[in-house]
Amino acid sequence: MKVLYLFLLLLTPNVFQDTQDPIDKTAEFLRSGNITELAKTFAPEVDVTILGNEDSYPAARAEEIIANFFRQNQPRSAKILHRITSNANYRFGVVLITTPNGVYRVSFNLKNTGGHFELDDIHIESEKQNNP
Repeated sequence: MKVLYLFLLLLTPNVFQDTQDPIDKTAEFLRSGNITELAKTFAPEVDVTILGNEDSYPAARAEEIIANFFRQNQPRSAKILHRITSNANYRFGVVLITTPNGVYRVSFNLKNTGGHFELDDIHIESEKQNNP
């Protein structure tokens, strides 16, 4: 019986391990406007830039600020434009979010901390449209 418990104990971390790519996961939270789940990935301090307003905030305050933006700009769709995954400790993503109020470019940095990725920097800006 002890062998069975030991086997289950060794197997358990693999069963619950999150294997989804952190950039895809972040993009999905943004697409759905699920800032509560997004905030669970925040580092203790997050650099936030929204439409030119830039500051560093504790995670809880950063969640409020980002949630306020998404309440006013409900996402309809999201498309990953760019990703950098070449460094095992950092990820960078750029996502285009389409809302009723316009299209926004969201870029973010994720840092590997203790085996999981934390969002420590997010920029939201209006997408520049190239008109000939």
